[in-house]
Amino acid sequence: MDGFDKFDDATKKELEAFLTQQQALAGFQQSVQKHTEMCWTKCVTGSISTRFSRGEESCLQNCVDRFLDSSLFIVKKLDEARGGQSQS
Repeated sequence: MDGFDKFDDATKKELEAFLTQQQALAGFQQSVQKHTEMCWTKCVTGSISTRFSRGEESCLQNCVDRFLDSSLFIVKKLDEARGGQSQS
């Protein structure tokens, strides 16, 4: 990284942590965008109006629920794996 060497160690660590956090946030936002597009394509089959049909609403709710369930499952497994590594 250009100019990175001019910072002290504490600042470098803080910048690295910030960049890691921003990369994780960007990845999460990309995942949400992909899932939103997938759910929309799968569930919204009629013409766009002021309300979703009952079937579209149910499909969207189920799609979002599955996304949240899978995201929480992955986070839990990553936390467990991280915990196991730190104890080794």
